[in-house]
Amino acid sequence: MSILILSLGFALKAEAQAAEAKNPLVADPTIFYYKGIYYLYGTNGHNADKGFTAYTSADLMSWKNAGQVLSPGQAFGDRGFWAPQVFMYKGRFYMAYTANEHIAIAVADNPLGPFRQKELKPLQAPVRMIDPFVFFDKGKIYLYHVRLQEGNRIFVAEMDETLSSIKEETAQECLHAAASWENTASAKWGVTEGPTVFKIKNRYYMLYAANDFRNPDYAIGVATSAAPTGPWKKEAGNPLISRSLTGFNGTGHGDLFKDKKGNWQYVLHTHASASQVGPRKTAIIQLTLPGKNNSMITADPKTFRFLNLQK
Repeated sequence: MSILILSLGFALKAEAQAAEAKNPLVADPTIFYYKGIYYLYGTNGHNADKGFTAYTSADLMSWKNAGQVLSPGQAFGDRGFWAPQVFMYKGRFYMAYTANEHIAIAVADNPLGPFRQKELKPLQAPVRMIDPFVFFDKGKIYLYHVRLQEGNRIFVAEMDETLSSIKEETAQECLHAAASWENTASAKWGVTEGPTVFKIKNRYYMLYAANDFRNPDYAIGVATSAAPTGPWKKEAGNPLISRSLTGFNGTGHGDLFKDKKGNWQYVLHTHASASQVGPRKTAIIQLTLPGKNNSMITADPKTFRFLNLQK
């Protein structure tokens, strides 16, 4: 009886929130906060071959379409523009992104671009790579990314100071799909992807997605390490965010950000509905990070909500 009530509750919640989601077109989202404004970027749904669009908000509630910020011809790639990350480095704004199943980094003078490259080329690597996340620690620059070899596997490699190349000799695997929740379809091509890395005191944390994104069990897990290069240990309580927590299929591949109130939020995407994968919908959920009173990362299902974006 309790399972029936829970299922009914999730169904009603799904109907109500789906009605509120006015523009479910941004997948693999990231939010960059700068001078009182939130900037949202992500994979542009059915227009993933046209580059990246940005949305802006002052309150995380009302979002405005700010237009194209990276276009084919101004930076590497002519198809498959996926999973951007925006960050500041030496006073300029950088976008690490995937195109043509390679990773490239473009630069701009403000968060709305245009993000461009002097040379339209990706980072050189011996394999196809997707889902970049650039992380700075103790004077070194690390590129967390996914290599398409024996499945989607998360790797890390050091970068040079110009962000124009990786040090391939430093590349090493961080994670691959091995736990039962990470491959519920028992697929030959296991998937771990969408890494976000952050540090608390002397501990490193990685949020990552597992399962194929089309699988309703696509979900977010946590791994920890004593060093940025690993070894990484997956948390026993995984997954952190899943359809059993939110009531929505395909909860995965997002990014962590801190809001104006000091709360940590995770922006992610879900499937369009219980029966349809796309176009995927953008949502946020509040996280509690390890601190004085807690040793684990937790996600609050009461804070889960979709973002209403202008078309």
